Amino acid sequence: MYMGGAFPRSESERYYPLNDKKGNFIANICLGSRKDFRNAVVAARKAFDGWAARSAYNRGQILYRIAEMMEGRKDQLVAELVKEGSSPKAAQKEAETAIDRVVYFAGWTDKYQQVFGNVNPVASSHFNFSNPEPTGVVSVIAPQNESLLGFVQTIIPIIAGGNVVVVQASEMKPLATLTFCEILHSSDVPGGVVNVITGKTKELASHFSSHMDVNAVVFCEDDSSLKKLIQENASLNVKGVVHRQVKDYYSDENENPYLILDLQEIKTTWHPVGI
Repeated sequence: MYMGGAFPRSESERYYPLNDKKGNFIANICLGSRKDFRNAVVAARKAFDGWAARSAYNRGQILYRIAEMMEGRKDQLVAELVKEGSSPKAAQKEAETAIDRVVYFAGWTDKYQQVFGNVNPVASSHFNFSNPEPTGVVSVIAPQNESLLGFVQTIIPIIAGGNVVVVQASEMKPLATLTFCEILHSSDVPGGVVNVITGKTKELASHFSSHMDVNAVVFCEDDSSLKKLIQENASLNVKGVVHRQVKDYYSDENENPYLILDLQEIKTTWHPVGI
């Protein structure tokens, strides 16, 4: 797992075997617990103020650097996608598209504020400004079948907007995701901005949606029972809930600044004219 800029084992010391399509053993994967999730939220909350306070331009530079490092380790990412069951051609396409998506959202880090912010007309002697600001700590249950592209597509718009994340990686395809964590670790992303837990969705979903220091939940699977559980738990402290069910991660519709806006809060400021 990856949290707070380190690679700890699960505090429960549990694991599950990861096998390929033919049943051949690949690796033992940490089985994350409630305590692991709580530790990850603590790390994320500590990192939030510093990440949100960075200039938008600096966050963009950091995302561009992630894309450069992904390019340098593309062959490894492709090899791991193949181990997880992709064909070499499909794996190559997925890795290249994931890199392109990081570059795309890096370009938006210092632009979405102008697009979604506004100077509002008011009937008094005031200036009235509305600006998007990051929501805070976001828990994410990542797509299960798109271990690299789905993961990148989900978390990069969130952190591009100044949020921090705690993510459950794909249960059956975590290899490329964990290599991506190594890339994050050796990049300029501060520890705690991205925290990744491996494990079983049905065991972790309740913790991801009920923790009182999580500000929003992103859920990427089409499971009606889990969706209902997440919505009910999120209501306990009025978390935002975003359900992203993407049919085609290669579609141009996924290159969209509104994916950043989904995890922003619009803050409005009044200021008297002439002061």
